[in-house]
Amino acid sequence: MKWSKAFIPTLKEDPKEAETPSHRLLLRAGFIRQHQSGVYIFLPLGWRSMLKIMEIVRQEMDAIGAQEVMLPALTSAKLWEESGRWEAFGDDMFRLQDRKGHDMALAPTHEEIMTDLARVYLRSYRDLPQIWYQMQTKFRDEPRPRAGILRVREFIMKDSYSFDATWEGLDKSYELHRVAYKKIFDRCGLKYTVVEASSGLMGGSQSEEFMVVSPSGEDRLAICENCGYSANVEVAEGEAAPAPESPFKKREKVYTPNVKSVEEVSGFLNVPPSLIVKSLLYIVGDRWVLVLIRGDHEVNETKLAKVLGGDARMATPDEVMAKFGMPVGFVGPIGIEVDEIVADKAVDGLKGAVVGANEEEHHIVGVDIGTDVKVSRYEDLRTVVSGDKCPKCGAPLKVVNAIEIGHIFKLGTKYSESMGAYFMDKDGKRKPIIMGSYGIGIGRIMAAAVELYHDEKGISWPMTIAPYEIDIIEIDPRKTSEIAEKIYKRLIENGIDVIWDDREATAGFKFKDADLIGYPLRLVISPRKVKDNLVELQFRRDDTKIDLNLETAVEKIVDIVKDMRQKAER
Repeated sequence: MKWSKAFIPTLKEDPKEAETPSHRLLLRAGFIRQHQSGVYIFLPLGWRSMLKIMEIVRQEMDAIGAQEVMLPALTSAKLWEESGRWEAFGDDMFRLQDRKGHDMALAPTHEEIMTDLARVYLRSYRDLPQIWYQMQTKFRDEPRPRAGILRVREFIMKDSYSFDATWEGLDKSYELHRVAYKKIFDRCGLKYTVVEASSGLMGGSQSEEFMVVSPSGEDRLAICENCGYSANVEVAEGEAAPAPESPFKKREKVYTPNVKSVEEVSGFLNVPPSLIVKSLLYIVGDRWVLVLIRGDHEVNETKLAKVLGGDARMATPDEVMAKFGMPVGFVGPIGIEVDEIVADKAVDGLKGAVVGANEEEHHIVGVDIGTDVKVSRYEDLRTVVSGDKCPKCGAPLKVVNAIEIGHIFKLGTKYSESMGAYFMDKDGKRKPIIMGSYGIGIGRIMAAAVELYHDEKGISWPMTIAPYEIDIIEIDPRKTSEIAEKIYKRLIENGIDVIWDDREATAGFKFKDADLIGYPLRLVISPRKVKDNLVELQFRRDDTKIDLNLETAVEKIVDIVKDMRQKAER
């Protein structure tokens, strides 16, 4: 491609609205443009990279025997009602009606329509196993789109679905995807971690996420650098550091005026938050449950939902006042009438603790949990923090931010049973199809690569997903244009993605644009070097420069590009 004919709208200044490096650089380098909040246009450079990512994904999915389909984005509400997710998705789903009043949705995912397809065509064990996939636009009404294309309302996703007759078959399909995903992310040049994860609204028995550690990520991971344990904090386990010895040896009620929060109580009583026990009221159906957790910890809603049930919700201040006649900040476990008291494991055995007194502006100090408080059960209810002991080896855990680029689920029979997707086995028995679901965020791969590989000058793309692999820049085009054009044409003939910066601009201006966009290689043709029968090849990642003989330059460049492609895929 000749740059003079290309549409590459780079910006001189950083966009004010940009929040993260990938957001800032993809906008500034002319890869994307915002259409509205959470909706982006992929410009030519951006779409070239997206197409390269999609081709890598397609090759690896085809390699495991998956078959590509294309499903509609506009889906019937009836399917979502069958699975129970029409209500469960809540405001995250874009809903609409046609002119006849039929409820429809722009699909945020495609489990329902895939299950509908399976129940029509996969009727016998002879039809199984199957893996179907697509790369298609998804829609989610994100309340707070952020970070450019990392958190959006419209995005391209590779979603695949496996259909098996046995649980062993599901295990095989799951492992096929797990291996394929590693190959995909390796080929895209990403550094990633595979972690245990929550299945959330998807349901199922097991799930794992593929994460790129980055300060720009919304997810939080607990990782052990000693043994390799890693998990999303939604499900991560860890042993908390013990609370220090309490100064309160005697149980008594104390006056605590105008203090409600843990921080305020800690300062007023001069005790660390780890000796304060928060008492949180939850409603589960028609039952009231009191949850106890240390003041230096936070309730993990994912873990709590598993313990109490999916319909559990925290009581509002008005509900607490109406039921117990006190503000939420003074609720405590002594003397309160609830259906059950559930405590986090870190509260077990805590002595000399501080709790609410169930009386406004009062707390009780010197409380021994387990003796003074009747706890029904102790469960893992908290979110792990840095410094907790690893559940595998006991070494300190580290909590970091990360970007989710892929997620795989063992759905089991959640959808097949609710939607009637059954098959006849070898013995003529009717059984539910056993399913798996597997997703990759195509745009997130692109953004994650920028988050990983950028510097003060711009992006530094992995060779395999760069919009162009090499940029030809002339110092004085009037003297070297014939040489540049010859090299340009020969590189194209050898299958190299090349852009020739033939614009009427200074070399310095061209260098800045090349650094900003992040082409992996830059071939500089200058009259001074040409006199010595040389051209200069520059590497964007480490700024290395080497001279190439003009006669063999094309062959050398082809070899270097092929080698860099292979290294990016390892």
